[in-house]
Amino acid sequence: MSAHFSLLVIAKAPAAGFAKTRLCPPATPEQAAEIAASALLDTLEAVLNTPGAKPVVAMTGELGAAARSAEISRALRGATVIAQRGWDFGAKLANAHADTAAVHAGLPVLQIGMDTPQVSPESLAAAVEPMLHGGRDSVLGPAEDGGWWALGLTDPNHAQVLAGVPMSREDTGELTLRALAGVGLRPKTLTTLSDVDTMLDAQRVAALRPGSRFARAVGAVTWQEVTR
Repeated sequence: MSAHFSLLVIAKAPAAGFAKTRLCPPATPEQAAEIAASALLDTLEAVLNTPGAKPVVAMTGELGAAARSAEISRALRGATVIAQRGWDFGAKLANAHADTAAVHAGLPVLQIGMDTPQVSPESLAAAVEPMLHGGRDSVLGPAEDGGWWALGLTDPNHAQVLAGVPMSREDTGELTLRALAGVGLRPKTLTTLSDVDTMLDAQRVAALRPGSRFARAVGAVTWQEVTR
């Protein structure tokens, strides 16, 4: 198998009032949008520096209304940008895999979101390694909330099972594993990561990457605001 692979990022334009609203309060809508924009920028930086990766970003929302829109637009020049399409999030994920396969035919796909800005080029390379050189047909990275942060497939057509998996639930990870097993896949389990749902999540993730854009954006919301 080629050492190249598609690295798919599912992203939402970080506009105030629409991005990371679960961080409000204590964050203001503008602070939440800044945190989301920083998470996306840190994620894109890692993706663009991952060896062998062909970046694809499946985007939704109006980027012109987003926080740090100019900086995000510049970062996106290094990726192929496609539009999300589908009636719900599961269908959007399935379609994003199919559209990525159309862009980079024959390559395995590793899909992540923009909620784990602690990823690095090294961790992403390690995540896809079992498919590139380990003979595995898939990988799945569990998230601490019961979902998952990464899904890799040697055959992106298998992502169609995601259209039938309820998303954003405590059992989404388990249901995804069952769906993949139903089409004969045995995913290798990756390292469990915390994604960013609450302000406390954001602070824990920021502590893993001190000095990052994300850490600076989270630091703009003080601990006193978080605990009020």
